[in-house]
Amino acid sequence: MLLALLTVSAFAQTTINGKVTDESGEALVGVNVIIKNSFNGTITNADGEYRISSKESTPTLEFSYVGYKTQTIEANGTTVDAKLKTVAVLTDEVIVSAIKADSKSPIAYTNITKAELLQRPAADDIPYMLSLTPSAVATSETGISVGYTALRIRGTDPTRVNVTINGVPLNDSESQGVFWVNMPDFTSSVDEVQIQRGVGTSTNGAAAFGASINFQTTSINDQASARIENTAGSFNTFVNSVNASTGLLNDKFAFDVRYSKLQSDGYIDYAFSDHQSLYVSGSMLTGNGLLKLNLIHGDQQTGISWWGVPQELLFKPEWAGDDWKPNRTYNPAGEYTDEYGNTQYYEGQTDNYKQTHYQLFYSHAVNKRFNLNGAVHYTRGDGYYEQYKEDEAYADYGWTPVVIGGETIDETDLIRQKWLKNDFYGFTASANYSGDNYSTSFGGGWNRYEGDHFGEVIWARYAGKTEKGDRWYDNYGEKTDYNAFAKVNYQPLNGLNTFIDLQLRQINYLMNGIDDDLAPLVQSHNFNFFNPKVGLSYDINKQQQAYFSVGVSNREPTRSNFKDAKGDASSYPKAERLIDFETGYNYRSSNLSASINFFYMLYDDQLVPTGEKNNVGADIMTNVKDSYRTGVELVWGAKITKGLSWDANLSLSANKIKNFVEYSSLSDADWNTIGQKVTELGTTDIAYSPNVISSSILSYAFNSNIKASLISKYVGEQFFDNTSSEDRKLDAYFINNLKVDINLFPQFAKRIGLQLMVNNLFDVEYENNAYGGNYYQRDANGVDTEYTWAYYYPQAGRHFMSKLVLEF
Repeated sequence: MLLALLTVSAFAQTTINGKVTDESGEALVGVNVIIKNSFNGTITNADGEYRISSKESTPTLEFSYVGYKTQTIEANGTTVDAKLKTVAVLTDEVIVSAIKADSKSPIAYTNITKAELLQRPAADDIPYMLSLTPSAVATSETGISVGYTALRIRGTDPTRVNVTINGVPLNDSESQGVFWVNMPDFTSSVDEVQIQRGVGTSTNGAAAFGASINFQTTSINDQASARIENTAGSFNTFVNSVNASTGLLNDKFAFDVRYSKLQSDGYIDYAFSDHQSLYVSGSMLTGNGLLKLNLIHGDQQTGISWWGVPQELLFKPEWAGDDWKPNRTYNPAGEYTDEYGNTQYYEGQTDNYKQTHYQLFYSHAVNKRFNLNGAVHYTRGDGYYEQYKEDEAYADYGWTPVVIGGETIDETDLIRQKWLKNDFYGFTASANYSGDNYSTSFGGGWNRYEGDHFGEVIWARYAGKTEKGDRWYDNYGEKTDYNAFAKVNYQPLNGLNTFIDLQLRQINYLMNGIDDDLAPLVQSHNFNFFNPKVGLSYDINKQQQAYFSVGVSNREPTRSNFKDAKGDASSYPKAERLIDFETGYNYRSSNLSASINFFYMLYDDQLVPTGEKNNVGADIMTNVKDSYRTGVELVWGAKITKGLSWDANLSLSANKIKNFVEYSSLSDADWNTIGQKVTELGTTDIAYSPNVISSSILSYAFNSNIKASLISKYVGEQFFDNTSSEDRKLDAYFINNLKVDINLFPQFAKRIGLQLMVNNLFDVEYENNAYGGNYYQRDANGVDTEYTWAYYYPQAGRHFMSKLVLEF
């Protein structure tokens, strides 16, 4: 009934069209456009265009957008364009301008605005928010889009993707990964996200070894506002948040605050999420300066589900009987057998972590051409994961066996916690200058990480002389990262832009203490990297552009890479090197935008797992000398008819390791380990690198109030080890989601939004992640038989989400 009433109301009205831009003429996406004193309103599209109906002959339109002054215009015709002015001389975008790509940058990148983020499906974590961008694949351990989720870009794993918030590094210094679970609902406080594919431009923090992502948080708005969001859906999923902004007070001060609460049972058994987050920001304009302080806090408790589901519970084994049934939601974490032989589940099997970021920025415009920016930051992390462990050997914890009634007991069930407490602090700085036909940026930063790793046993069935909280290992890591870069854009001819970007990066890393296997962990590593990038772009005309670039990135190994090789210095991994070639073409008209990008990423000493053991029996990674990724990315957006639009992308690639050598465990006929089987496999596929990735959003706007979208994602088959074995492969999957957005603009609120979502519309059974390996058994005749072990992450079938938004 609501849909019918809203559709009928669109008839017999005057339609007003227009475009909203900033002062430079760039289109603004997501601008609120309302007819004053009415229920009518809409939002500008990706081209800054809008369409709205009115019964009045000369209605008054109001245009409002974060960071810009609200503007009202009386419509004297059917076309009304608006040009919005920024709130201040300096905007928050200046803070990150030194590391962002722009229209002249000869690289592949995607910008996602706040309006686009707010229209993303309800309850999505950041990886799923970004998963519709080119070459991106999101994965989940919980089976839905909340909880432990991750993002790969061009097959590049999360530890190789550089992530910054306002130019401040977010990647964990030791693992080099980003744990999105620690930042629930963060995008509600984000104005823009930029994803650069490939090496990209120089940035702060971890190496951009295939992609980089920068988040720009909420900008100053001239008007006070508030937003309340409530999401509810399948698997007892609830997300509630409240946002408030003071607007610009006395043309000088502005404050923003957001609190969010997320809860879900997850699709996988015991994979619950109980998360909350807080964002507080205060800004002060000082003449030609901007001072800003941010606090970003996340607090999460999540049921451990990272082990996955064993393959024999998903796919019927040859030895299984007729009564075999799959169990797609099985979770082995926390399962144990009690003293009476009954299977139990330990409900405390959880991951618990708190993380708080403090960021202080100052930007100063010396004049219209020259600005200076600086930031200091501090992040505190504190948390642990808890496990019930069966039949643990006393010797593995450095304990003395217990004697009870004359019987020596050297094993026990216990509950343990593995802790990480860390501090990360430093500063970043940049200077930007724009001349008549050139621009320069200089920047860099210094960052220091200090992390304490320790384990405590909080309960043991046979405790002996141990006490609650006894530590069985304790070690720390210290890492210092320096970087400095210089960037120059020069236009020698009209339409031609040349680009050079030079970066120096130095890393000092120290580990000391006792590891969780009681072995000494004493290592020191130092690296010096030079990362040059050059390129050019050419504006063929106002609609067409071509570009080419080549860039170099170097990356140091992670803590686990070094730790797994402890005790054998000859096994320490080497740094990796990437040379990235990019060339592309962009086209844009009023009804069509399209781009094509070719890439060739050549790796030297890329780290990949082999299964090989060092001389103390620890698993190690190895550097493969030659490997590469090459492919093409096509991106397009089209206005097919009035109201009907299609935005999509397609990535086709080949991802190969040359001369790969596999090391596998080898046992005799009685399953006694007798060594390793070494197999030269030649050229193989890089793990987790689908050859085909595609996303699509097909939308139809019935009027300015109602829009329906079919959101589709195709991911081709991919191997989950580097052997290209058909036994260790994820099948391709094609998932469709249906989303309906309804917007109302009553007089008592700026907007009421209702979003209805059907995820996995066609109820497809699929897995989007897995891990595993192989081993061999040699029979009495010397014949080797290969066996595969594997764990998968099944995803939920058809399920539902809804979101109600109130904006004031």
